[in-house]
Amino acid sequence: MRALDWVVLAATIGFIVLYGLWKSRKTSTVSGYLLADRSLPWYAVALSIMATQASAITFISTTGQAYADGMRFIQFYFGLPIAMILVSAFFAPRFRNANVFTAYEYLEKRFDAKTRALVSLIFLIQRGLAVGMVLYAPAVVLTVILGWPDQTTTMLMGGVVIVYTVLGGIRAVTWTDFQQMLIMIVGLFTAAYIAVQGLPNGIGFGDALLLASSAGKLNAVTTTFDWHDRYNLLSGLIGGTFLALAYFGCDQSQVQRYLTGRDLQQSRVSLLFNAVAKIPMQFFILLTGALVFVFYIFTAPPVTFHAGNLKNVAGTAIERKHEAAIAIRQKAARELLAHRDASHQASFLQAQKNLDVVHKEATQGYNDTNYVFLTFVTQHLPAGFVGLVIAVIFGAAMSTSSGEINSLATVTMVDFYQRFVKQDASDKHYLWFSRLATVFWGIYAIASAQLARGLGSLVEAVNMLGSLFYGGLLGVFLLAFFFPRVGGSAAFFGVLAGEAVIFYTHSTGKVGFLWYNVIGSVVVVVTGLLLSIFWQSASSSHPPGNDALPQPPDQTR
Repeated sequence: MRALDWVVLAATIGFIVLYGLWKSRKTSTVSGYLLADRSLPWYAVALSIMATQASAITFISTTGQAYADGMRFIQFYFGLPIAMILVSAFFAPRFRNANVFTAYEYLEKRFDAKTRALVSLIFLIQRGLAVGMVLYAPAVVLTVILGWPDQTTTMLMGGVVIVYTVLGGIRAVTWTDFQQMLIMIVGLFTAAYIAVQGLPNGIGFGDALLLASSAGKLNAVTTTFDWHDRYNLLSGLIGGTFLALAYFGCDQSQVQRYLTGRDLQQSRVSLLFNAVAKIPMQFFILLTGALVFVFYIFTAPPVTFHAGNLKNVAGTAIERKHEAAIAIRQKAARELLAHRDASHQASFLQAQKNLDVVHKEATQGYNDTNYVFLTFVTQHLPAGFVGLVIAVIFGAAMSTSSGEINSLATVTMVDFYQRFVKQDASDKHYLWFSRLATVFWGIYAIASAQLARGLGSLVEAVNMLGSLFYGGLLGVFLLAFFFPRVGGSAAFFGVLAGEAVIFYTHSTGKVGFLWYNVIGSVVVVVTGLLLSIFWQSASSSHPPGNDALPQPPDQTR
């Protein structure tokens, strides 16, 4: 990067952090630290929710996903508006009326302590694994730009996140998210604009869409159903609804956001804003990736987007084969634009497939999807804009990491330390422990970030990881809300059964991960209902004084 880029990057990140700390300067209680005293306006909560989802993975990996696989990933979000309406109608009112700090605290009020502890532990495992992936994403940035070791990057980013999250709590996290989201939008539009402006004279936005469509990159909707296919219309509407419902309704990193709203109406508006805005935002991110693909039709892409592997193929036969395939594709693209008929479209598509084969041979199976957008940004954006887009990616990583670290600390303090270790301590003591837990989870995130290396598309990896656990979480809350006769033990064993079925399904490799959320939640609900019916039946038929019959587990609610 050039000097101006460093100035823009440092100024942007510095302003975001200092602004968040300034807004949180009066935080001195546990309620203020964990829930901002339930005082935040809807627009701050709404953009914080969106920023927490729009991690660095979104900008780094989603754009690369569109470059490599087209826009069909957008179907992943088709169920989100439905889920947000349901969360607004059923989840948010119950959590706010119960006056809880965490979603899992509600489960003890409804069921029992063991169900709360189990679900809290599942959240800590799932979110604890995911936070490392989120923090690792910026390591990709500086690896491409400077060749820094990814360990250095994760320590630097993790250190900054720990400082302002420990000092300011959820209020600092929310207001930094608010600023970061605004900057993200500006950076995204900048990158898309530069991609179109970088096309040769005479080739405009409409031509770019034609080429992207001809190469299969605008395949936003897939109507053909396949259990193995992760992204199609049915899996997006059904599986996506269940995943989003679990994420926004049961994941503390999201629940904690809308619990900070001034009242229930503010929380609902923030959720419904995301229902309206999330799909257009993701569509534009994916479209940016498709435009970058068209840009590289006329500007030769590298043999591999991973700079570290580029030297392995430099000057080899595969590099010459790659150059020839690029020339053929470019010629086919120009002919398609000149004639715009089916035969030239077929020729262009075949040229693209031939280039994909060469690229796969060059990468030797290594997935370089995460490096596509960063290569474009660092090599083709003008001075200053590179720093802005890198600030966007860093800000996105910081917003998601800080939110997840804060939610992990909240569950650790409220659902374990306060509940099982020290129940009658002072507010000052719990505030101290909350900050200590934040430091722990921040250090843990830095250490676990290395597990994300070599996972391929990070946006797919993090959502697959969530889907391994979200079905169990969603199922137990469905039992809590809609099946009043189900008791604690039935819910507890239902969660265990649901998770067992999810992991077995994953091991078979026969079903796309979006369906894990449907399968898991259904198993939890069915198991909980069957156990309740069985135990209630056994209890009612148990003759007085006959101790030989097995007693049902505790069914307290």
